[in-house]
Amino acid sequence: MVKSRWSDAEAGASALDQLVYMSRVMGQDEALVLWGGGNTSTKVEELDLLGRPTQVMYIKGTGSDMKVAQPRDFPAVRLEEIRASLAREDMSDEEMVAYFARCMIDPAAPRPSIETLLHGYLDGRAVAHSHADSVLSITNTAGREDVVGDVYGDSVAVVAYRRPGFLLAKEVALAVRANPLAQGVVLINHGLITWGGTAKEAYERHITLVARAEDFARGRAAGRRIFGPTRRTALPDAQRRAVAARVAPSLRAGVSARAPKILRFEDGSDVLEFIGSERMDELAQVGPATPDHLLNTKRSPLIVDVPDPSSAAALNEAIREELSAYTDRYLAYVERHRTNEPLLDAAPRVVLVPGIGMWTTGRDSRTCVIPADIYRHTIQVIAGAESVDRYASLSEKDGFDAEYWPLELYKLTLAPPERELASRIVLVTGAARGIGSAIARRLAGEGAHVIVTDLDESGADAVANAIVQANGAGRAVATRLDVTDERSVAAAFELARLTYGGLDVLVSNAGVAHVAPIHQLGLAEWQHSLAVNATGHFLVAREAMRLFQEQAMGGGVVFIATKNVTAPGRDFGAYSAAKAAEVQLARVLAIEGGEHGVRVNVVNPDAVFEGSGLWSGEVRRQRASSHGIDVQELEEYYRERNLLRVRVTAEDVAEAVLWLASSRSARTTGAMIPVDGGVREAFPR
Repeated sequence: MVKSRWSDAEAGASALDQLVYMSRVMGQDEALVLWGGGNTSTKVEELDLLGRPTQVMYIKGTGSDMKVAQPRDFPAVRLEEIRASLAREDMSDEEMVAYFARCMIDPAAPRPSIETLLHGYLDGRAVAHSHADSVLSITNTAGREDVVGDVYGDSVAVVAYRRPGFLLAKEVALAVRANPLAQGVVLINHGLITWGGTAKEAYERHITLVARAEDFARGRAAGRRIFGPTRRTALPDAQRRAVAARVAPSLRAGVSARAPKILRFEDGSDVLEFIGSERMDELAQVGPATPDHLLNTKRSPLIVDVPDPSSAAALNEAIREELSAYTDRYLAYVERHRTNEPLLDAAPRVVLVPGIGMWTTGRDSRTCVIPADIYRHTIQVIAGAESVDRYASLSEKDGFDAEYWPLELYKLTLAPPERELASRIVLVTGAARGIGSAIARRLAGEGAHVIVTDLDESGADAVANAIVQANGAGRAVATRLDVTDERSVAAAFELARLTYGGLDVLVSNAGVAHVAPIHQLGLAEWQHSLAVNATGHFLVAREAMRLFQEQAMGGGVVFIATKNVTAPGRDFGAYSAAKAAEVQLARVLAIEGGEHGVRVNVVNPDAVFEGSGLWSGEVRRQRASSHGIDVQELEEYYRERNLLRVRVTAEDVAEAVLWLASSRSARTTGAMIPVDGGVREAFPR
C-alpha cells in the first residue's frame, strides 16, 4: 500500500530542491512510477538577465529518470510564454517542440517534457504526475468513467485518453476550470495529476488519491480468484530452471534476427500464477496498462504454450513457430496503421511460457530489466482492473500511434552509442585475478555481459562486483568453477543460459604451473597439469560448442595458452606439454567450428607477473633456480630477454583478447597471437 515518504529534513529549502526531492521520492516508489515515467514541475519567480522578476517553471526533461533526479534534469521555461499558447486552437507536435525551444531559459538544457504545456496551464505551483498502478487499474476498464466516479466522485476531473500534446494540455486545463473543487485530474489509460502550493502538498495529495484507488480495488478483490483457475501448473523449481536453460539459446537466437539481444528470465510466484491461469491468453493480449509502456513491452507479449512444458524439445519447436507467427502479426499490425514510419524491431520484448516463466529481451541487461519490471506491474494492474470491472486498454490504432510517436522515439536517440561488445555474453575462466580478471574487466568495459568464474569464488565475486560498479547493474555475475569437473562446468554454463540467455564468447584462461625437471616430476603433478591445462579447456570448450550450436548465432573461443607452446622452458615439462595439448585442441575446434560460424583462436602470453595466481612465490623461486638467477631478478630477466625490452601485463593480454572477441577479427580463426614482447624462439611457425 502506498504511503507518504516525505521527510521535511531531507527535502531541502528551495522550491527546486523540493522538486528534485519529490521526483526522487516518487521515482523510487514502483507503485507510482517505473523507469523514466511520470513527471514533475514547480513554478517560481526568478530574475532574468536584466534583473527583472520573471515567472519560471522547472519541469522534468525528456528522457530523465525521476528516481535519480538531479537539478540539471529540470530545464526552466518562461511561464508567461507557455501560458500564452493556451489561446491557440491547435499546435502540432513539431510546432510544440519548436515553441518549447523559444521558451527555454537555457537553450543548452535538456529538452523539456512533452507535457510542459499541461503543467504550465495548471495554477498549482507544484505539479506531480504518475502512472500509479492502482489508478491505471481503475482507468483500464471497460466502464472507465463509471469506475472512476465510484472511486472519487467529484473530487477529480476526468479527461478521456488522448496522446500527450497541446490538445490534451488544453483539455486538462478546461476540465480543471470546470471543476474548481477538483483535487486532481485522472487521465484515462494514462495516470494521475495533482498539484499544490508546494511540492509536499502536491505529493501528499497524490498519495491520498492513489491510496483511495488501492482501497477500492482491494475491497472488490477480496475473496475472488481474479485470473480464474490454474490451467498450466508450474514445474518444480529445479526442473523448471533446467528446462529454461535448455530453451533460452533458441529463444535468444529467434529474437536476435535484427540485432543481438540479451535475455532475462523471471519465474516469481506472481508471474507463474498469471501465466499459468485459465484467462492468461485473453488478458495478455488486451494491451499495455499505459501508452508509456509500449516502447518497452510492445502491445502484446509472445505466448509459447505446450501441453508438456517439461519437454525442452517441444518448447524449442513451439518457440520457432510462435516467433514466426508473432513477427507476421506484428508486421500486419504495422501495415494497417503506418504511413511512412520506419519499422521498429518486430521481435517481442516479453515472452510468456506457461509452466516455466517469463523472459524479457533487450540490447543489454538494463533494457531487459525495464520490460520485466513493467510487465510485473502490468499483471498487478490487470488484477486490479479485473477486480472492479473488465480489463481494457487502448485501441489498436491508439497503441500504434503511441508506439510510433516521434516524440517518444526521440527518447531512444538519447541513449549513449553502443559499445563494441554490446549485447555480447562472455564467460571467462580463472577470472578472479591476473590475466582473467583483466580480460573480464576489459570486455565488460566494451559493453560485454560477463560470467566471471574461478575456483576462488570470493575473488570472482569481487571482480564481478567491480564490473557492476563500473558498468551498471546486471553486467556481470560470478560463480565458482572447477574446470576439471564436468558438473561444475555444466552449472556455470547453465548460469549463462539462465542469466543472459546464452553465450557469444568463451575465454578459456584457467591454468596452473608445476616446475620440476621431468625426472623429478611426480605423477600427481603431471596429471594435475593435464587436468587443468588441457582437460579443463576441453570441458569448457565442449560445453560452449554445444551451446553455440543450439543458439545458431556463431560464437568465439579464445584460449589463453603460453609462449611455452612454441618455446618450452627448462623444468616446465608438465606445463608446456599440457599447454601444447590445449593449442592442438584449439586448432581442431577451429576446424570443426567453422561450419557453425564459431571462431577459435589462441593468445600466447609470457611472464605476466602482476596479480597472477600462476606465479606463486614457490613458482617464482623454482623458475629463478632454473634460469640460474636470484628470485629478485626474475621479472627483469624476462623483460630483458624479449625483443622490445618491455614488461608484459595482464592488460596487454586483454587487448589481444578484445580484438579476437570483437567483430574486428571476424575473418580470423585458427590463429595464435603472441603477447610476449617478442621472444624470438617463440615466433609462431
